[in-house]
Amino acid sequence: MSGTIVVGLDVGGTSTRATALTLTGERLGTGRAGGGNPTSHGAERAAAELSTALREALRDVDPTRVRAGAIGLAGAGRLRADPAGRAAFDRAWSDAGLRCPYTVHSDALVGYASGTAAADGTILIAGTGAIAAQVCRWRLDRVADGHGWLLGDAGSGFWLGREAVRRLLADLDAARTPGPLGRRVLATLLGDDRVADRPRETVDAVVQAVTRRPAVELARLAPLVVAAAETEPVAVTLIERAAGLLADSVARIRPAGAVDPVVLGGGLLTGGTPLAVAVTAELARRWPVAPLRPAGDGACAAAWLAARDLPGITDPAALHPLFVPDPPVDGEGVDPDPSQGRS
Repeated sequence: MSGTIVVGLDVGGTSTRATALTLTGERLGTGRAGGGNPTSHGAERAAAELSTALREALRDVDPTRVRAGAIGLAGAGRLRADPAGRAAFDRAWSDAGLRCPYTVHSDALVGYASGTAAADGTILIAGTGAIAAQVCRWRLDRVADGHGWLLGDAGSGFWLGREAVRRLLADLDAARTPGPLGRRVLATLLGDDRVADRPRETVDAVVQAVTRRPAVELARLAPLVVAAAETEPVAVTLIERAAGLLADSVARIRPAGAVDPVVLGGGLLTGGTPLAVAVTAELARRWPVAPLRPAGDGACAAAWLAARDLPGITDPAALHPLFVPDPPVDGEGVDPDPSQGRS
């Protein structure tokens, strides 16, 4: 196995990241490109971004030394079921000089692997959307939410943005002066935080600003809620409600009293955000013995998933710290480590 290299890719809606690693954890190359999710961008464009990231990661690497690869992305099942999409990814793989096989995993499984080497546990992701999934023997088992903005994604960035707008509209309907969060939402949507002499005019303008754009873009207001949660009661209430909803999603699939790990992923649950703090506290209350871990580097985790299936690997868990080192512990066993949000 000396000289063996594995490749991992973390493919999202806004960016694609690739890494090439030896089995001792030496990072030989990294690459980055634009969004490569075929569901969002189409198979051909997604494959082109995959190719760009791969070529950059392999710039100083002999591709014949690469023995395995893995790709993590949302909608992995759809890609596997789409012959044209898989063919486009196959071409990108071979055009980078790779002759080894590769596997495609869901972003939830890769996110889980980026936080722990345990074969069983739970992943909770909150970014633009929100989803919880149970992992059993390194396969996704039961899944909760991830239903999209119209039917679900409770506690997500979209949910926070929508609720902030709804609070603003309620204030305007009642002729109440919007608070600091409401004014920031107004300024973001309309370019001005002033309320018209007839508040209904402002209501109509807000509704028009929201409805003439894709609904999921309400998630761009989530950072306003997160920032306001340091000082503003309305934002604190929204964060607490979001934390409860996210924990409820976990409770649908995770048994009471479970002691296996919970990994927290997505931009809203990493980096020490107020929502991450609130979710951590709620999960610790419901599963007090379970380790809570942050998601780490998805591309490295995908590379580890590729490496663990190589012939001769007898203890995949021993490789995990080499590929995805533990970040420094902060607080109650949860380590902040910014990651890509889920979209």
